[in-house]
Formats: sequence, C-alpha cells, structure tokens
Amino acid sequence: MDHEINTEGFVDNYRRALADAQLQKALANATSRFTMVRSLAVKSAGEEWERLRTRARAIKEHAINHLDHYLEEFSSNIERLGGHVFWARDADEANDYIAGLARERGVKLAVKSKSMMTEEIELNRALAVAGVEAVETDLGEYIIQLAGERPSHILAPAIHKTRADVADLFAEKLHTERTEEIELMTALARRVLRERFASAGMGVTGANFAVAETGTIVLVENEGNIRLTTTLPRVHVALMGIEKVIPRVEDLTVFLRLLPRSASGQQMSAYVSFLTGVKRSATEEGPEELHVVVLDNGRVDMLANEKLRESLYCIRCGACLNICPVYQKIGGHAYGWIYPGPIGAVLTPQLVGRSRAAGLPFASSLCGACREVCPIKIDIPDMLLHLRHEIKEPGLEGKHESGTAAKSFKPAFNLKHRLALIAERAAFKLWAAVMKSPARYARAARFARLVGQAMGDNGRGLPVARWTATRDLPAVPARSFRERWPEVAAEIDDSGKKRDIKDGR
Repeated sequence: MDHEINTEGFVDNYRRALADAQLQKALANATSRFTMVRSLAVKSAGEEWERLRTRARAIKEHAINHLDHYLEEFSSNIERLGGHVFWARDADEANDYIAGLARERGVKLAVKSKSMMTEEIELNRALAVAGVEAVETDLGEYIIQLAGERPSHILAPAIHKTRADVADLFAEKLHTERTEEIELMTALARRVLRERFASAGMGVTGANFAVAETGTIVLVENEGNIRLTTTLPRVHVALMGIEKVIPRVEDLTVFLRLLPRSASGQQMSAYVSFLTGVKRSATEEGPEELHVVVLDNGRVDMLANEKLRESLYCIRCGACLNICPVYQKIGGHAYGWIYPGPIGAVLTPQLVGRSRAAGLPFASSLCGACREVCPIKIDIPDMLLHLRHEIKEPGLEGKHESGTAAKSFKPAFNLKHRLALIAERAAFKLWAAVMKSPARYARAARFARLVGQAMGDNGRGLPVARWTATRDLPAVPARSFRERWPEVAAEIDDSGKKRDIKDGR
C-alpha cells in the first residue's frame, strides 16, 4: 500500500467525513463505547489512578531528559543478549536496513503485528519493492490491508467500518461465502493468518516499551498474534522510536496498569510479552535472530523543542481520540496521515512539517478533555496553542522543521483566514467589554435570549446554520441565574439546606 501524506487536504477531508452518515454512526458507537469502558476501568483503580498518572509522567519526563543514557544502556543490553541494534536517522534508512536484511536471509513472506511506526515509515511498500510480501496479522490491520486503506485509529484501525463492510470485504478478497456472523468472520481470518505464520521467514513488530535496565522489549496485545509473530519466524525485527525507552523493569508496573485501562478499558491486556534476547537452544521458543531498529525520523528535533518535547511522552493508548469532539465527528482519515486526533494534531506537524499540516493544530476546540483523559497528563491543548503560534508567526519561519518537512516554511493564509482571524479578535474584544459591567452583561444575556428564540430550529436559515449543522447549540435559558436567585434563596431553609427546586421554576 502506498498512502501519500494528505494533510494539506484536511478541509476537504473533514467535509467529506461530516457528510458521511455511515461514518458518523460508526464513530459515535465506537468512541462512546471506548469512553464508557475506560471510565469504568479508571473507576476500578480508585484513588490510585491519579498517583499512577503522576508517577508515569515523572518516569517519562526523566527518561526523555536522559534519553542518550538510557538508549545506550538499552542498546548495550540488546547486544549482550545476542541481538543487533541499528540506529536509523529517518524512514529511508530504517526501510533500507529491514528490506536488505530480508533479502540477505532469503525472506519472501513477513508477518507483522500492529505498529504505528511501520505505518509511519511505509515499511510494507519498502518490503514489496524488495520482493517481500508483508501480511498484517492484527485483525483490524488485516481488514485495513485488504481494503487498501490506512488505519483510522491508533488502537482500533478499522473503527470506521461496519460489520457489513467487513463481510463484503472478506467475500471479495478471500473468495468465501458472505457472512456477517462475527465468530465466522474471525475464524476465517484466523485460518488464513495461521497459514501465513507457519511459512513466514520474518516477523516484524513495534515496541510498546523498551526497558534499558534489561534490554527487554515489551509488547501488549489482546489477540495473540504478536506471540506468533515473535516466536515462529526465524528472524524478529522490532522497530521502535527513540522515545519508547524507559529506565527499569519496575517502571512497567506503572505503565501496564495505565495503558490497558486507557486504551481498551481492561485492567490488564490478554497478552503481555517480555522479549529479552534470542533463544539459546533449539528447545526454547523465540527467534534465532533479533534486530532492533531504533528510529529518529524527526524525534530529535521534537526533543530539542522545549515547548513540544512533552509529545514524546505519549504511550499511544488512543484515549484522547475517543474523547475528542472533533475526532468523534471526522474520524482518523480526515487528518491525512497515520496519527489522528488531538495527539496526531501535535505529532503530525512536527513529523511532516508545519507547512504541510498547518490546519491540524486548529482542528481542536481546546476543551481540555484530551488532557484530562491522558494517562501521562500530557498537556495537549498547550502544545496545540504553541503550534498555532509557530504556524501563524512569520518570525518563526523555518524553525523546528523536522522529518520530511519542507525546508522553507511559509504560512499559507488566504483572505478568508485573515477575515476569520479579524472576526475572532473582534468577538473577544466585545466579550471582554461585556464582562466588565454587570449591566452590560445583563443586557447581553437578554439579547442572546432573543437571538436564541429567533434562531429556532438549530439556527436554520441564519448565518450560523452551517456551524450548527455538525454541532449542538445549547438553548439560552428562559431566565438567568440572577433572575432566578430571589426564588432560590427563598426556598433555602434556616439550616442552609436547599429544598427540591426543579430548574428554578
């Protein structure tokens, strides 16, 4: 699959998404389910949840601030255990190394586990050029591969597809009788993939965590496909970003309690694999060769930017996507690259260039929900604001460009953007003037009430109709709190407890 970066087409992408009724339904069902199960899982952790978040953030901050030390320690331990480490500056170097390794070992078929990193560097395309067939083994990724699409969610790649979509896809691509029974479709995919595992010469994975203390690669999953990917093929290649390293095994006790709860609402994932070196005898499970590709691809530039360094703390749980009101409406493909949602709006401009992804940091209401659900307490809204500043401020031209970004950065603002910016500033000035005087505030509230009554059916026929077509505009209450307060106060008894009052009526 060859998926071009389409971040410049963000406006057209999200308009198509908003007009897709089936996508809207699929997103609403999936994100609400993820949010609900996460909430229950967090509740089960009780007061310890916040302590875990605080501890995880401290570990990540320490690891990122001492990245050179821990990467060197991790690399030394990998090699001590019989593995090989390759340091890749960019996607081309990583692809060349992995494809070259496959050619040298005579590999014709490689099985892959779900990995955002392999999507980032377009590894499947590089392997295809080298004459190697790459097969995704995660069910969601397998569905997306058959459809010739890119993932639309960090955790659930096929979140945008319905059961009927998958049934049609399997019938067409696997030449089997169409069925919408989930058990039958899953069994079919398992049967096809088991044959691939048995004949693959190389297994390719990502890495959820890399433990510097022991040289251990930690992989978290629910399907068991990663276990097969890392044990059956003779060669195992693990591709990881430099930010995946953590100092000690003890630190995993924190992350392995946070990640499953935030990602899938589980107290613990079904499979957690600790891979330490290669097998030492014929009777052991595991690969004969282990190659760890440690990738920069713009992350060193992210590390150098103190305002955006925090984005390297992300553990890819996807919680910020599920809670985001923007993602809930437009899905992942609208963002134009592999990292969607709030964290994608931060990562993508840094990895592909501000000029190519100038619209993404503005695809946020800055409501702060992403910050509240993030298990590492990453301040995504603050970074979005900083990226907006970098994009709009000509004096920052060319600074902090990274990855495959264009070297010449010029903000692409047209007249429409400038008029919108002027209107926004005028609106905030008007708001500030109103809030300085109680009398002005009261008059403005009465005016807003009249406007709300005039708008009627969600703003139809008025200038805001386009805005309200994809958002709910709350009705202005018939009476303000100030107007209700005398009645409310009269209902308070001498003990200071308020009796039953319904909506102040």
